[in-house]
Amino acid sequence: MIVTVTPNPALDLTWHVERIVPGGTHRADTGVARAGGKGLNVARVAHAQGAPVLALATAGGPTGDEFAAELASSGVPHELTPVQGATRRSVALVDEHLGDTTVVNERGVAPTAREWDALRAAVARALATGSPVRDVVDASGSASGRAAVKKIKPVLVLSGSLPPGTPDDLLPSLIRIGRDAGAIVIADTSGPALLAAADAGATVLKPNAAELAEATGIADPIAGACELLHRGASLVLLSRGADGMLAVTSDEIVRARLAEPLAGNPTGAGDAAVAACAVLMAQGEKKPTVLLRRATAWSAAAVLMPLAGEIHPSWPDLESALIVDSPPLTALSRPSTERTPR
Repeated sequence: MIVTVTPNPALDLTWHVERIVPGGTHRADTGVARAGGKGLNVARVAHAQGAPVLALATAGGPTGDEFAAELASSGVPHELTPVQGATRRSVALVDEHLGDTTVVNERGVAPTAREWDALRAAVARALATGSPVRDVVDASGSASGRAAVKKIKPVLVLSGSLPPGTPDDLLPSLIRIGRDAGAIVIADTSGPALLAAADAGATVLKPNAAELAEATGIADPIAGACELLHRGASLVLLSRGADGMLAVTSDEIVRARLAEPLAGNPTGAGDAAVAACAVLMAQGEKKPTVLLRRATAWSAAAVLMPLAGEIHPSWPDLESALIVDSPPLTALSRPSTERTPR
């Protein structure tokens, strides 16, 4: 079972315009509204690929009603914790001429202490129900034509920002719940929460280069990733946009990238990478190179889709086309002391 937690979900609004002109007026066809937030995007991708998923989030106010209705229609298994504060909105403007996207995210409203406790309880229940390692039938079958049996391990995915006023112990407490349940914990967050997740012993962290530099204050991305490893993480998947992705562990660095960057909507690319990692780790995969290849391929395939939470069916071709190599390991033994300005 893959349990995703979105502490600061959003009603995602997406419009496609011919060209974004700063200060100008833009006309667009009717946009799309869907339940979003990074953890829900992860759940959508994993669910579409046949993985057992339960998406946990909060919902409140009129936007929360629309959020809940869309999520119910999606077919993704989920459980929502009611909160008083209105669910925030996230606006994505896709510039079709340039092939890039401008995003405006509301910060969100922090739930009350009692509401946070209710979300923690939902996470504990979900992992208690799905935590034992169990057998599932792989419908793709085996070479002999018989259905293959795979072991599914519990994976807890904590994704996205935290609303202002969130207690400092929220993320560490969720990680403790996951670890106590025997789950693999993957965290995709930013700022001080990224360091807190490393300190709490999250198994995998997936920042992008800007988030890593901001959180650690270290300019060199490899040295920044090593800082997270020194704090307690086992694997850092570092998104580098058009330059692909790095997998950094205590004894190796692997890099994966496409020969040419893809144009499209990168909004859910990182979430697709997390979904790939969660699905493979739930099946028992541990090799950084295997995790990196799938994460990079799904991330690239997400760019080709108009909405976050989806990947293009050509992802196997993208995975085959990846350039994979191992940069020098010097940064692992000689961490950089250069820090970015604060």
